Amino acid sequence: MKRITSLLLLLGATLSSYAQQVLTLDSCRALALANNKELRISQEKVNAAHYEKKAAFTNYLPKIDLTGGYMRTQKEISLLSDAQKQSIGNMGTNLGNQLQQGMQSAEFQAAMKQLAAANPGLAAGLQGLLPGAVAGLTDGLNAVGQGLVDAFRTDTRNMTVGAATLTQPLFMGGKIIAYNKITKYAERLAESQHATGMQDLILQTDQIYWQIISLVNKKKLAENFLELVQKLDSDVDKMIKEGVATKADGLSVKVKVNEAEMMLTQVDNGLNLSKMLLCQLCGLPLETDFQLADESMKDLPLPNTYTEANVSTALSNREELKSLELASEIYRQKVNVVRADFLPSVALTANYLVTNPSLVNGFENKFRGMWAAGIVVKIPVFHWGEGIYKVKAAKAEANIARYKLEDIKEKVELQVTQNSYKVNESTKKLALAEKNMEKAEENLRYANLGFKEGVIPTSNVLEAQTAWFSAQAGKIDAQIDVKMSELYLNKSMGILK
Repeated sequence: MKRITSLLLLLGATLSSYAQQVLTLDSCRALALANNKELRISQEKVNAAHYEKKAAFTNYLPKIDLTGGYMRTQKEISLLSDAQKQSIGNMGTNLGNQLQQGMQSAEFQAAMKQLAAANPGLAAGLQGLLPGAVAGLTDGLNAVGQGLVDAFRTDTRNMTVGAATLTQPLFMGGKIIAYNKITKYAERLAESQHATGMQDLILQTDQIYWQIISLVNKKKLAENFLELVQKLDSDVDKMIKEGVATKADGLSVKVKVNEAEMMLTQVDNGLNLSKMLLCQLCGLPLETDFQLADESMKDLPLPNTYTEANVSTALSNREELKSLELASEIYRQKVNVVRADFLPSVALTANYLVTNPSLVNGFENKFRGMWAAGIVVKIPVFHWGEGIYKVKAAKAEANIARYKLEDIKEKVELQVTQNSYKVNESTKKLALAEKNMEKAEENLRYANLGFKEGVIPTSNVLEAQTAWFSAQAGKIDAQIDVKMSELYLNKSMGILK
């Protein structure tokens, strides 16, 4: 049972894959919007602009950075010269030498003789104690001096440094505020450009959709026309055999048959190419077989247009105008950014510095640190007028954007008015095409009756059939023209969605 069920499901899936798809205008639009690569790119631009705006806001907030480093040097930093090290390390020896010289002096010897005369025991004791005392003093002072030399060693051949720094902008000349506004406008500009791309894609999809509708109906018309001339060709051949028509009449009809066949071939090729183009827009395989929902529609609804309302609607809805307005605002803020580079800036800084060897308790091989805080002020003084020139250049760019906006507004008003007129003209053209079609059908009916009665020549029937074909094709063109003119009007008003 499970195998039978699986087989039925597989058969149903296979049959459905070969079934002809029916696409509506909305489904074609949805497929085109979902599969268009340029729209995906513009959406990513919107995402990028959104994150740029978030990144710009962080400039208001304090930033914390960690920095670390290690350096190995050939020699250490020395606070004492070699001569100073030698002098301090041997200060006991130097003092001992001076004492030895003093004891060998005539004055000292005379004093010792006087002491020996007065107190022979004390003099003898001093003579025995002084050399040892001098030697002990010399060794002790040498040890102290060497200790001082060792204490002044920095041992900076292996330097390790680390710092944590906090920076808080206080005043940057208005640059941070202007930059945040620029990123906000840039995000809205990316969204507006994305919406413009969507409208352009919808317009392109609708154009191809209605072009296919037109070609489908023209193909049916061409087939009907071919049947008419083929039937006429068959009738004329019979009449030639009966001697009531000439070979010239037959040749004229056969030429018209060939023209009808060629016309049908051209329409069929155009239809196939248009379907392939719609498949490419919708992201479908080019060989996809489909049918449009409006192929059988004979009468399209007529639009209602009001020129005054259309112009005001366009000025408020056109994405191109919104994009230019946002671009103008961006250039205005760029003037503030350029000006800020030449204004004073103030920032608060705080950091904690750690070193090894330590710098706060001698040069000991330990990690010790200290904190510091301060204010950093930068004041541009003289730059040969660079700031003035750059600000003027930024103002010129802002004026260019403003002039472009004003120019496009005028062109949009003209475009909307022209498209409104085209809608009215196409509506009247359709009414005339319908009247011509009625007359052509009536003329063809009389021509066929007259031909059967033998009172109208073959050339008149061919002319009537050709006029009927032209009237039918004119009606199809007029209907599509009405639809396309309405489409262009909606696009110019910014309401094509």
